[in-house]
Amino acid sequence: MTTLRAACVQVNAGPEIGPNLEAAGTLVRRARDAGAELITLPENVSLIVQGRENVLARVKPEAEHPAIPVFAGLARETGAWILAGSLGILLEEGRVANRSYLFGADGSIVARYDKIHMFDVDLKGGERYRESATFRPGDRAVVADTPWARVGMTVCYDLRFPQLYRALARAGADILTVPAAFTVPTGRAHWHVLLRARAIETGCFVLAPAQTGTHDQGRLTYGHSLIVAPWGEVLADGGEEVGVVTADLDLDLVAEARGMVPALTHDRAFEGP
Repeated sequence: MTTLRAACVQVNAGPEIGPNLEAAGTLVRRARDAGAELITLPENVSLIVQGRENVLARVKPEAEHPAIPVFAGLARETGAWILAGSLGILLEEGRVANRSYLFGADGSIVARYDKIHMFDVDLKGGERYRESATFRPGDRAVVADTPWARVGMTVCYDLRFPQLYRALARAGADILTVPAAFTVPTGRAHWHVLLRARAIETGCFVLAPAQTGTHDQGRLTYGHSLIVAPWGEVLADGGEEVGVVTADLDLDLVAEARGMVPALTHDRAFEGP
């Protein structure tokens, strides 16, 4: 049996990078003290600020981004693998990548993934988001190798596009990561059921570290970082408070779930309506 203790770190990021990184570092160390070998953090872990101009004033190119050496150093210090859920990375054309990073225990960047699906929505109550106004969508799915399993990387709004998760599972992913900053209305309605569905459809473990609480200009996020097993059971739920949740992942359950319902081998081509 291959077992991995994984953690979801739940944070409340603000508009200044330095304090966000300090808070994240404290929680990463707490997760490691709890025995976690793979530690995951939410989307926008180093910065949540409203408005295109405010984002552009704070983000940096990858080579200059202050969060990258911090998370690399935390990985080396703790000996854990760390998923920095996503960072805003300034690109040459003046747009931003919402980029997820996986760091190995030696501090090296093992994989990068740019969020593919942009959150452009109008919600009841007046909440309006236009992620594509600031961010450039990615165009490549990513599966990364770790000492325990293969990890398929996604970010937040990707969760609503099951074809991405199916492609990751078919490419060998055993664990899916969904770092997020989900809104409260959509979180209450859909967060748990979508994460459980992605686990069930693929036979993967799902790690979904989340932002929580009130952020810049009153933005609210849902929290409830989740760890979900391949059969759909919720192994850990972070609730609404800043903190850490952990679970032991029995990776043999991936093959067991896929053996009981081998849906990944049953795709058929069909004509559209």
